[in-house]
Amino acid sequence: MIDRARCEGPSGRTKIDANVGWRMRMAIASRELGRTGLPVTVLGYGAMELRGAPRGRDVSEAQAETILNAVLDAGINYIDTSIDYGLSEERIGRYIGHRRREFYLASKCGCLVGATQAPSGQRNAHLFARENIVKGVEQSLARMKTDYLDVVQFHASPSRETLEEHGALDALLELKEAGKVRFVGISATLPHLLDHIATGVFDVFQIPYSAVEREHEEAIAAAAEAGAGIVVRGGAAKGGPSEEKRSGWQWDRWRRAQLDDLLKGMSPMEFILRFTFTNPDLDTTIVGTVNPAHLQTNLDALEHGPLPSGLYDEAKRRLAAAGSAPRNARQ
Repeated sequence: MIDRARCEGPSGRTKIDANVGWRMRMAIASRELGRTGLPVTVLGYGAMELRGAPRGRDVSEAQAETILNAVLDAGINYIDTSIDYGLSEERIGRYIGHRRREFYLASKCGCLVGATQAPSGQRNAHLFARENIVKGVEQSLARMKTDYLDVVQFHASPSRETLEEHGALDALLELKEAGKVRFVGISATLPHLLDHIATGVFDVFQIPYSAVEREHEEAIAAAAEAGAGIVVRGGAAKGGPSEEKRSGWQWDRWRRAQLDDLLKGMSPMEFILRFTFTNPDLDTTIVGTVNPAHLQTNLDALEHGPLPSGLYDEAKRRLAAAGSAPRNARQ
C-alpha cells in the first residue's frame, strides 16, 4: 500500500517510501519514474478505455468497476487518465477512490473545461490559459475524490511559447507549490518535445513508442538522460499486429518487417509488449483495456521479461528497414 505519510521530502512535501508492501498476486517489475523517485510498475494502466461513447466503445459501470479493481489487485500502481476522456476520471473516483493509497494517479490539463466532446476522430478543444488549467485540475481532483494528483501533464504537445503566453505553465507550477500536484509533466511529441526537454521544468514526459512506432526513440533517450521520467503510450501498438485486428499502418509495418521467425512461440502482441519493456529508458508503459483476460495477457508478457539482446537488435534492424526507425531528434 502506498502511504504518503511514510516520509517527507526536503521541502516538507510527502514522498513515497519504496519499501512499503503491495497487495498483489504477483510481483511486477518496477522502475523509478526519473527524478520523481516514484517506484512505478513497468506496466501501467491507460484509463482512456473507460471514457465510453461517443468517442469510445460503450463500457458499462460494472465493466469499469471490474477492470479498475483488477488492475490494482494485479499490483499495477500507475494509472493515467485525462479531463477529456469522457467518464474515465469519474469512474476512477467512484470505483477505486477508496484505494487511493495503492496507486499513483496521473491526469492531464489544457483540455477545455466544460467543452462538448468532439466527434470520434477529431481532437477535443484545448485552451492553455491560467484559468482553464486551474479549473481543470480542480475538476480532476473533485471527480477522482482525491486531494492531490501525482502527475499532471499538459495535453496535446503545445509549444513552449503557447504554454508561457497565457500563464499555463506558471499556473501548473503554482498548483505544484500548493501541494495539489506533485510532479509536472507533458504529453509530448516532436518537434516541440526537444524544447520541452531543454526547459528542465518537466519531471515526466509521456511519449508515443512501440516496435512499429520508433520515431521518438532518440528523443526518449534525451529526456531520460536529462533526468525526466518516461511514460510510454501506444506501447502495445494499438493492437495493430494482433490476430483479431491486423489493420492500420502498425500492421503494415509489422508485416513488412517479417519478424515471424523471431517470435519463437510468442504471439505478435507479446513480442510488441516485450519490445517496449526492453527499451532501457522506459519507466512505465500505459496499456488500456476493459477486458480482464487482456489485462492478464499483458501481465504474462511482462512476466517473461525483456527480449534477449541479440533478438532485440535483429528486430530493430528489420523494423528500421520496414519504416519503423528513430527520427534524428535534432532535425
